[in-house]
Amino acid sequence: MTKKQFQAESKRILELMVHSIYTHKDIFLRELISNASDAIDKMYYRALSDEAIDFNKDDYFIKVELDKDARTITIRDTGIGMTADELESNLGIIAKSGSLAMKQATKMEEDHSLIGQFGVGFYSAFMVADRVTVRTRSVDSEQGYLWESEGTDGYTIEPTDKTDIGTEITLHVKADTDDETYSSFLEEYEIRSLIKKHSDFIRYPIKLDVTKHRQKEDSDEYEDYVEEETVNSMVPIWRKRKSELSEEDYKAFYHEKRYGFDEPLKHLHLNVDGSIRYQSILYIPSTVPFDYYTKEFEKGLELYSNGVLIMEKSPDLLPDYFGFVKGMVDSEDLSLNISREMLQQDRQLRVIAKNVKSKIKGMLEKMLQNEREDYEKFFDSFGRQLKFGVYDQFGAAKDELKDLLLFHSSNENKLVTLKEYIERMKDDQKYIYYATGESIHRIDLLPQAERLKEEGFEILYFTEEIDEFAIKMLQSYDDKEFKSIASGDLGLDDEAAHSLNEDNKDLFAFMKQELGDRVKEVRASTRLKSHPVCLTVAGDVSIEMEKILNTMPNGGGMKAEKVLEVNADHAIFRTLQRIYKEDEAKAKQYTDLLYQQALLIEGLPIEDPVAYSNAVCALMAE
Repeated sequence: MTKKQFQAESKRILELMVHSIYTHKDIFLRELISNASDAIDKMYYRALSDEAIDFNKDDYFIKVELDKDARTITIRDTGIGMTADELESNLGIIAKSGSLAMKQATKMEEDHSLIGQFGVGFYSAFMVADRVTVRTRSVDSEQGYLWESEGTDGYTIEPTDKTDIGTEITLHVKADTDDETYSSFLEEYEIRSLIKKHSDFIRYPIKLDVTKHRQKEDSDEYEDYVEEETVNSMVPIWRKRKSELSEEDYKAFYHEKRYGFDEPLKHLHLNVDGSIRYQSILYIPSTVPFDYYTKEFEKGLELYSNGVLIMEKSPDLLPDYFGFVKGMVDSEDLSLNISREMLQQDRQLRVIAKNVKSKIKGMLEKMLQNEREDYEKFFDSFGRQLKFGVYDQFGAAKDELKDLLLFHSSNENKLVTLKEYIERMKDDQKYIYYATGESIHRIDLLPQAERLKEEGFEILYFTEEIDEFAIKMLQSYDDKEFKSIASGDLGLDDEAAHSLNEDNKDLFAFMKQELGDRVKEVRASTRLKSHPVCLTVAGDVSIEMEKILNTMPNGGGMKAEKVLEVNADHAIFRTLQRIYKEDEAKAKQYTDLLYQQALLIEGLPIEDPVAYSNAVCALMAE
């Protein structure tokens, strides 16, 4: 028996594949089972053109056998088998795929598209085995053959007495090392788990001898016994007709795949048959995963190729702003690289991702229109992600997402869309007004909103940190600009304020001088009705944005251009006017107290709490 060497460069390819191409060693089982499924597919295709072959699907299966004592794993199939020449061609030249050649030479029917089009999957066996044997007999040969190799040293092929058609691959598992516990692959539970994880939807039965327990007859003792069991489900739920499935079926799949422990709020079952064909089931969870807003959370959909799991999390199938979506995509049109583990960044993937994104948006729009209560429940959980999507990447997705946003309304006392706000705007209203704060209750009490509310203008309440950043990126909606109630110009009649500022310009100049660079300006207010004082801003950075930016590592020092506005109709202003003429020192004290009060209203820290308390007590004692 002469040992043959792998053909040119194959030895180096094998070394790279075993050590570099595959991320996880457990992938070997997926690869070998996929190859076994291919072999049965080939037999099916042969039967279509050869009347001598009667293809009875019940006679075709894949069997996985474990032998702990011998440290072997055997994968047997009842497929088409290989001749000596095919062994030489398919296993002697790494990266040559018999499945790919067959698919290129013939037009396979849709239900029997070959999985193993990648050429090196078989050699993943050497990640866990130091010796691999292949016993096979082809449907075209009376003679069986044995292929054997210990890896890069080459291989041997010799006749064997195998009588039944098909192939059995035996892996002689490596000894354990300090870094790797190869013995785990000899455990029944581990192999069963790997089959369920990667090969659950292979269309042929995958059988495994399973150890079970039962009570002995006429005895209280229990005994172990072994029973052959089909481990895989075979028919994936996404390939069934929607009419065959109930809500409970979809919920059961959600929990079976461990997409979440909650009940899914909504699901979408897609069967797309266009330039790119794929099936998909997508879910919107009802609750936020505990780690969703952390760096540890991995978004992405499960990706299958012809029922074989390729990636547990494919991030390229979802934009970040839809990262909350759970589910899977299965397509036979994807171009995969040689390890079947990673995707080429090609047109097919981009087309599927674009289509999935469109379907998710459509599902959310229908929820918003027809199932408002469910949509608001969804938005309570994941609305922040949509708002971040508006802001992210310089607003690239803002037009796509703006109609999905909800904000609390001062008029409705509930969540409203921007479209709903626009539809009921007053005829003379120039802006979409909004207010920011820690809570709806706190915003509702803001003095800056007094006049707007009195005149019947609706205000949107922003309570999340991302809200104002998203709106700044959006800039406007339906040609209506967003305007904070703390902005200098609210688009209202300010003639009275202009007159008051002229009449009291010396007082306001005195107050500005006392406050220094803590404020940009002091002026009379037209937005206050009952409150004595408030802070507004002159620039683009709001007071809430200042708070948020100053909590960030690189955001320190960012300041809003604050303006102190004083209610000229309030009794405190008349007192201030009088004191300014009578006692300049006390006028300075009043100015400082008013400024500190304005800070407190905004939820900003006062500069010297002790001095502020003493000043208040001194005034109370007068």
